[in-house]
Amino acid sequence: MITDRVLTIWRRELQRDDIAVDDNFFAVGGQSVIMAKIQWAFIEELDVEIPVDQMFRNPTVASIAAYIESLHT
Repeated sequence: MITDRVLTIWRRELQRDDIAVDDNFFAVGGQSVIMAKIQWAFIEELDVEIPVDQMFRNPTVASIAAYIESLHT
């Protein structure tokens, strides 16, 4: 499931095991350098490139996972 894979990437890059799917990226310590690492992980691990504006529009695991899934339909 894409949500689980996105959650794993966020937890690893933010170095936090307590992130939930509805947590806001910026509220849990996200910032630009971490966002870039997450974007790179999405390319490497999910084979999808997410523009920066979509990262800001979809600041939760649930919302970015839904966006990624929408790309494949």
